[in-house]
Amino acid sequence: MSFEKELQNRSESKCELCESTDGLSVYAVQPTRNDNADDHAYLCANCIEQIENPDKINPNHWRCLNASMWSPIPAVQVLSWRMLHQLKGEGWTDELLEMLFLDDETLEWAQALSGSGVKHVDANGVVLEAGDTVVLTQDLKVKGANFTAKRGTAVRRISLVADNPEHIEGKIDGQRIVILTKFVKKK
Repeated sequence: MSFEKELQNRSESKCELCESTDGLSVYAVQPTRNDNADDHAYLCANCIEQIENPDKINPNHWRCLNASMWSPIPAVQVLSWRMLHQLKGEGWTDELLEMLFLDDETLEWAQALSGSGVKHVDANGVVLEAGDTVVLTQDLKVKGANFTAKRGTAVRRISLVADNPEHIEGKIDGQRIVILTKFVKKK
């Protein structure tokens, strides 16, 4: 039986995160461990696009995690955990994260986002994670734009630059910019 057929049967031909039946395909949850069906999920195009493009995340779409986080499939648990962390600060995600339990092996897999071992820390040495909210600790002139980001500005749902522990990305005034971690503190 092929991966896709096995995943179709396992998911009853529904997205394993949001239960949509449109545009389904096999999605490899990185880093793959055994290259078998357990390392993959059957997802709709909408979920895949939002997982791969954090700028396109629609927080309301991910309320489906309330159900999918209880899946017995480790790949689905990992994706649920990662998306809940990415959506931290939305209010409703914190409660779900408190309830979600992953065994040690699955939690380690979920935390292996970049696989690079790069640790991002704010101005106070607090570890930053993708999806955190940070506050600017000083005014920052934004290169290539005609504005200054003011001290105290909150930057929600940050992304981590995988190969540089001194850089994060976030949106300020609707523009996605790179920010040095030494100029932010975790909220």
